[in-house]
Amino acid sequence: MRIIIIGNGKVGYTLAKQLSGENHELVLIDKDAEALANAEGVLDILCVEGSGASIRVLREAGVRGADLVVAVTGSDELNIVCCLIAKKLGAKHTVCRIRNPEYYREANLLKREIGVDLIINPEYAAAGEISRLLRVPTAFSVETFARGRVEMIGFPVQKSDGLAGISLYEFNRRHPNGVLMCAAIRGTEVFVPNGSFVPQVGDKAYIIGSPQETARFFHILGRDGGLVRSLTVLGGSKIATYLAWAVEKVGMKVRIVELDPDKCEALAEKLPGAYIIQGDGTDSEVIESENLLDTDAFVALTNRDEENLLMAMTAQRSGVGTVVAKMNRPNYIEMMREFGVDSIISPKDLTANQITAYVRSMARSQGSAVMENLYKLLGGAVEAVEFTVSSAASFLDTPLKDLNLKDGLLVAAIAREGKTIIPDGSTCIRAGDRVIIMARSIFLQDLDDILR
Repeated sequence: MRIIIIGNGKVGYTLAKQLSGENHELVLIDKDAEALANAEGVLDILCVEGSGASIRVLREAGVRGADLVVAVTGSDELNIVCCLIAKKLGAKHTVCRIRNPEYYREANLLKREIGVDLIINPEYAAAGEISRLLRVPTAFSVETFARGRVEMIGFPVQKSDGLAGISLYEFNRRHPNGVLMCAAIRGTEVFVPNGSFVPQVGDKAYIIGSPQETARFFHILGRDGGLVRSLTVLGGSKIATYLAWAVEKVGMKVRIVELDPDKCEALAEKLPGAYIIQGDGTDSEVIESENLLDTDAFVALTNRDEENLLMAMTAQRSGVGTVVAKMNRPNYIEMMREFGVDSIISPKDLTANQITAYVRSMARSQGSAVMENLYKLLGGAVEAVEFTVSSAASFLDTPLKDLNLKDGLLVAAIAREGKTIIPDGSTCIRAGDRVIIMARSIFLQDLDDILR
């Protein structure tokens, strides 16, 4: 596929890096010649200097033959214009990043009137991810599939769980449950576990199942307490606004600390139920005078990774039960995990994953299934991919044990007619199922790709 990416910022570069390994013809447009030169030196892509809203630049990038144009500049208005012009010039599909809540509320109108095929909002996606983490305080990752009917939860294995030191087969025999451990990492080694896998203290594991069954699993582990009732947010960003709207619906008390007085005034208007504190949330006097760390959960959302890292570690040391930090730099992400802060949100990665799933779905639009969701786990070592199965699949109604599946993957869950199925060897995949596949070192574009 020929894909044009407009905007070589954090999202644009991350997306280009992800897609460069998937055999696409990529073109990157940006005004910054130096940044383009750096990208061209690292990635196997064509770079065009200029504005993505320029007809000349788009034609130079080959817009007439483009399968997809992705506009991810820092300006919502520019992204909208880029998509409008690209569609008029012959691009088959367009994806537009929109961050302003006012514009995002009109997403359906923009799709209809301008012809944008997909609108993405990194801040809205990040707020959704954080709100799910707050619902499951014991987790460092909560991803949903099949419109919420299936969820995958990442959590650290602890000594008190009764899970460490025995095989999954033996644990499930002692404690029957309806979840599947579908991935784990120990040090630098990544596992797609089977029944003989023995979890160890310190492992980072993922389970998958219905929300009811995952809740029951954590009850078995003795981890069903500690509901989040109060939340402190550092940084009055768009993510903070979306997050407050989400958690106030379930009765959570929200405090937001922001240094900029104008932002504080705007937040107070948008969030009448939240307590807005004007001040430097990293200053020890403000922290003490406002009791910022006397809270069930602390979320660091400033625009500086260094501040988020520092305050997340401070909150962790102070005993705050749930700590989440926004982070973009990969080296800082690894540093935070070394200090025990595992709940890390990267809006650029969330957005890139969303677009990558859309690209793969386009690439196999006539295939055996439609790709609905894509999550990269454990630093990208494992992918969790959701497909809706079509009648064109080559292995319908065949027991999984009779399929010649590739190594390094697992059929983790199936959502069918409102029910969540954890499959075994006798389970068959049917047309209309939503199937979640865990894959290690395999780029899945179509459900038929799981076969050798």
